[in-house]
Amino acid sequence: MERLNQKALDTITDIVARHNGRLGPVKLMLHDVQHELGYIPFEAMEKISQATGASVAEVYGVVTFYTQFTLEPKGKHVINICMGTACYVKGAQELLNRVVELTKAPVNGTSEDKVFSVDATRCLGACGLAPVAIIDGRVYGNATQSKMVEEFIRFVVEQETKTKREERLSEVVS
Repeated sequence: MERLNQKALDTITDIVARHNGRLGPVKLMLHDVQHELGYIPFEAMEKISQATGASVAEVYGVVTFYTQFTLEPKGKHVINICMGTACYVKGAQELLNRVVELTKAPVNGTSEDKVFSVDATRCLGACGLAPVAIIDGRVYGNATQSKMVEEFIRFVVEQETKTKREERLSEVVS
């Protein structure tokens, strides 16, 4: 397991101090850590445990119970594909397959270049818009008919490729 840098550890300490003594601090602290770091590292669970008196196992139980929390760092862009019944019957599996193909990220995983994370999720509560994709918090309804999801992914891939090319070029020139 990779160790956290001092800045991340300081961020966790600040979050714990900000919420310590409040009612229901575990979930509040976890939300803030997830927002600041993009995931919940083990060190955060330890600090939250020490501050609240909850065991590390209890904190871990909260992290693994709520699907918005993750124990692994996510990519720069997070794509959720609803696999609930309404979305599934309207082509969510085909959409998921296409997203995996375009992003090169495994289902419920992150691409090697850390650009995309793809998650197959349960019902997102937008059945009338089925199938639904959420990209970086933005909801896309009727996602198999609309080309917006695919266009967004292609745009990001193009931009990332351009950025990497420019970085390589600047290294060669330097």
